[in-house]
Amino acid sequence: MKIFPAIDIIDGCAVRLVQGNYEKKTVYSSSPVDVAREFEKCGAKFLHTVDLDGAKDGSLSNFDTVKEIAKKTDLFIEIGGGIRDEERIRKYLDNGVSRIILGTAALENPDFLKRAVDKFKEKIAVGIDAKNGFVATRGWLDVSEKDSVEFCREMEKNGVSTVIYTDISRDGAEKGTNIEIYKRLKNELKMNIVASGGITFTDEIRLLNEIGLYGAILGKALYTNAIDLIEAVAMAGEQK
Repeated sequence: MKIFPAIDIIDGCAVRLVQGNYEKKTVYSSSPVDVAREFEKCGAKFLHTVDLDGAKDGSLSNFDTVKEIAKKTDLFIEIGGGIRDEERIRKYLDNGVSRIILGTAALENPDFLKRAVDKFKEKIAVGIDAKNGFVATRGWLDVSEKDSVEFCREMEKNGVSTVIYTDISRDGAEKGTNIEIYKRLKNELKMNIVASGGITFTDEIRLLNEIGLYGAILGKALYTNAIDLIEAVAMAGEQK
């Protein structure tokens, strides 16, 4: 299983939110590049990044920060947040990002999703953020009437190879992740499943690995030292 330490970016700073609430923001570093370098020193090979400004308002204000991370590390970087057209996909991919995460656009513009998957193949992932079982969009500010598991199935049918599933109620709360939903997704889908939201204990990494997930995203637990990244990478096994 691949471990993706996470850097969420607002105004060029590395932050964490609680349950997607922009009012419950903690700034951990004014230099996301330094945070990424530290993750790399701990053995990480992958990085999950989210432009929270972009997710909220569709801006591209943190592009230069992500570009600098790509330039100054050898990490496999995936980025989400406000990516709603092909121009932005190409801009990121041309500047060192390895995979693009579509969220709101995947739900609201299925034709764009299909074109993106047809053109960029496995470089396109879909972030599925669930609030009470339904898909949330626009930086988790809006909740749709689309069932999140059904949406995962639709993504698989549309050729999406990787989904990042986040239970918003667990995200940033440090109360543990939703193990049962990942068991269900692994049993019902053939695509790559990445667990995200609330992973707080090293034992959860072992369980997710045993389930056979493709990856797990570690956020606040790293910043509060609840999980040691070196230990997490070792526990997840060989990363390829």
